[in-house]
Amino acid sequence: QVQPVESGGGLAQAGGSLRLSCAASGRTFSSYVMGWFRQVPGKEREFVAAISRSGESTNYADSVKGRFTVSRDNAKNTVYLQMNSLKPEDTAVYYCNTVATVLRPVNLSGSWGQGTRVTVSS
Repeated sequence: QVQPVESGGGLAQAGGSLRLSCAASGRTFSSYVMGWFRQVPGKEREFVAAISRSGESTNYADSVKGRFTVSRDNAKNTVYLQMNSLKPEDTAVYYCNTVATVLRPVNLSGSWGQGTRVTVSS
């Protein structure tokens, strides 16, 4: 089982960039498809991006396509989310977790970490 710990959030101005990291414990990290999600108060958690086990395949929500890039380093048990051209509507708590597949990025574990907060000012 992978236990994710997110970091890298903070305050950014619109048009700026942030890089989120997700360090996951577990010796089988490379066997999991990983995804990033985000949630704002009062709304359901939404999918942001997913990456295959090898990192060769990715999938993005339409709202972040062309601005965000997901990557992973299996040697470091870490998945990243590079966020460029940030918008105020990107403000949320960001989480990473295992997902079923890149094209079906639903979490099956039901267990979430603390997330990392991103705030984008206009």
